[in-house]
Amino acid sequence: MARVSTYLNFQGNAEEAFEFYRTVFGTDYLGPIQRMGDVPPAPEGPALSDAEKQMVMHVELPILAGHVIMATDMLESMNQELKIGNSTTINLEPDTREETQRLFDTLSEGSTECAPLADMFWGATWGTCLDRYGVRWMFNFGSAAG
Repeated sequence: MARVSTYLNFQGNAEEAFEFYRTVFGTDYLGPIQRMGDVPPAPEGPALSDAEKQMVMHVELPILAGHVIMATDMLESMNQELKIGNSTTINLEPDTREETQRLFDTLSEGSTECAPLADMFWGATWGTCLDRYGVRWMFNFGSAAG
């Protein structure tokens, strides 16, 4: 089933923030918190410190009326810095790969930053773009969307 969620980026305190949100909304995580240390290392990428390996790669928490917030920590070792334009992302999980491609193609038209759709290690087709209006969109077909 298709869904829309809000994706939040944090500069190292995603778990702290989500523990707070969990108590505020009285809900629990949808699955375990995934850690940066769970990600297969990229041969060309920097080695993660022990502290970065413990940071959040992905977490999901239902809040109200079926809406889910998700999050990740940004990594200084990868020169990731929290700023306006990358702190909040609207995550789209369409029902079909074709709809995922259509939405990506349309929303990325005129995009200033884009990660093209690609098959990812977690079993989904994923991509992202910052549209011409400064709104960041993430596309994730095949994991939760099925």
